[in-house]
Amino acid sequence: MKKKYFELINGLTDKDLLFHLYMTQVILCGISLLLGFIFFDHFSYSENISFDDSRVFTIGIPAGLTVVLLDILLMKWLPMSFYDDGGLNERIFKNRNIFHILIIALFVAFSEELLFRGIIQTKVGLIFASIIFAIIHYRYLFNWFLFVNIVVLSFFIGLIYDWTNNLLVTIVMHFVIDFLLGVYIKCKSPTRNNEQGGVQL
Repeated sequence: MKKKYFELINGLTDKDLLFHLYMTQVILCGISLLLGFIFFDHFSYSENISFDDSRVFTIGIPAGLTVVLLDILLMKWLPMSFYDDGGLNERIFKNRNIFHILIIALFVAFSEELLFRGIIQTKVGLIFASIIFAIIHYRYLFNWFLFVNIVVLSFFIGLIYDWTNNLLVTIVMHFVIDFLLGVYIKCKSPTRNNEQGGVQL
């Protein structure tokens, strides 16, 4: 299974990978709209997006920066195999410009937080939402460290959402993580060219 998956990924061009990345996020947004229509009255989950909340800056940004710092430190301390995702993160971000990385991070942060925190976690709870979130990041199922990493990270973001009850806080946190790690992957030293980069949500 793992071999077939990585063969499939390696057979895709960078253009194909970006297409699949964006299509996945569009599908997640579509699922959010469908589930929001079914399980919420008048899409009431959107009321949990508050722009008038200083915690977006005092919690969302610092929490995201903390995750990025910890992830980079672990990448430097742990064997490269711990972060081996088959090179997918590297291929997605290495040749993108900073603005494109920003767009990717914004789109991913919004679509995934809307579905997994705003809808799934609201309806079925933190633990179940975190497990589903980890499972949809299919490539991490082949690496025990990355899988544990993504489960713990999802649980942490879910706790932030439970604490603040503001989806914008976790969207900003998620964006900070993906954007900064994407930039890190783009700019990291070529002396460790087999290192794949941190967990991308």
